[in-house]
Amino acid sequence: MSIDHQLDDEQEKERRIRATEHEAQANLAALLQLCATGKLRCSEKTRRPSAATVAAITEVLDDSDFYEHEAIAAFAWPLLLQAGGLATLASGRLTLTPRGRTALAKPAHETIAALWQRWLKNTLLDEFSRIEEIKGQRAANVLTAARPRRELVGQALTTRTTGQWIAVDDLFVQMRRAGQDPLIARTERALWKLYLEDPQYGSLGYDGHHDWPLLQGRYTLAVLFEYAAVLGLIDIDYIPPAGARTDYQHNWGGDYLDQLSRYDGLLAIRLNPLGAYTTGQSATYTPSPKPRPATPSGQITVLPNHDIAALDGLAPADALLLDAFADKTGDRVWSLTHRSLLRAIDAGRDLAELRRYLEAASRHPLPQTVTTLLDDAARRLGQVRDTGPVHLIECADPAVAALLAGDRRLRTVATRLGERHFAVPAGRLAAFRTAALAQGYPLDQVR
Repeated sequence: MSIDHQLDDEQEKERRIRATEHEAQANLAALLQLCATGKLRCSEKTRRPSAATVAAITEVLDDSDFYEHEAIAAFAWPLLLQAGGLATLASGRLTLTPRGRTALAKPAHETIAALWQRWLKNTLLDEFSRIEEIKGQRAANVLTAARPRRELVGQALTTRTTGQWIAVDDLFVQMRRAGQDPLIARTERALWKLYLEDPQYGSLGYDGHHDWPLLQGRYTLAVLFEYAAVLGLIDIDYIPPAGARTDYQHNWGGDYLDQLSRYDGLLAIRLNPLGAYTTGQSATYTPSPKPRPATPSGQITVLPNHDIAALDGLAPADALLLDAFADKTGDRVWSLTHRSLLRAIDAGRDLAELRRYLEAASRHPLPQTVTTLLDDAARRLGQVRDTGPVHLIECADPAVAALLAGDRRLRTVATRLGERHFAVPAGRLAAFRTAALAQGYPLDQVR
């Protein structure tokens, strides 16, 4: 149970205590699979996810996002994958890096621990920018660097006792006593540039208008709610943000706002076993008991006709994996074909990933017909290879080509094509140029 809070009847009805440890690991698997589809888009400039990407992620999140109409987890995951080196932007689309593809087969808790440590050091995003009601943040020399602030919040987590709830306001007090002060404004003068509603009347520079909970506290809530909770390090006790905190309402313009941030509803946190492992308090990860689902799910039946049936339903990550390698022929049925497997291989997917999943999730040993199909597709891999870019060198006439082809130095760096052409790998062009020049033929480039 969580600790007590003074809530009205409506807030008590909407209050939720959410254990995040297992859902975060399921969400990581789903996001890696979704990222592998190439359907997630982010801004090239800000690296933030598009509205369509947020919607697509929301659909695959385990137990959905924290709020129905407010993106927190769906916003955070693309940034976490980028900061962690698991995904990169290519023409506005998120694609898995080699590290990201490796993560598909690694224990999720190891990947999450690495993501948190990389997030603490990233320069991708200042979480304070997500508190949009506080204006003036983009002015020059106003905000301090985000990384030192974020690391102080991370330090605060390392002092928490696993399994013990603490109200966020009590956490604020402990952080201040420990000197963990994620200072937001660079100077007293910079405080005057931050404001609510109006830059003059609503300035936070006035005495009593920039208290610790308003600035440092809101930043701490953002890091904890949108990143620590999303990664499954802390369990959270929360309510809808509107009306959850009133510490800003004495500011000019504050009385017109229902909330100062989307994180205002965070009431208390509890470090869980995944958080203890990630923050270094525990050398090994011993997961807490996983809640039993209302209906069995996850197991599949692989039939000799190459159909895969998941009558009890599948986790989003598993469904996305089957979508990549098989054709969906029914509500919970997929069909493996030569074409579907080769299409997945051509898109860069690894057949070993599919085989591991089928063997682990199938109720029975894989039928011989299915293993034969997988083996045949695996044999075809590597029969036709892309060896990289080459330069096509053209000679004016066959005589020049024959002269060059007779040079022993050129035989090792070029392949003759027909009577007048050579194919030269990009990495061997300099050697070809030197050898051709030695024969009296400088290499002319097309301009």
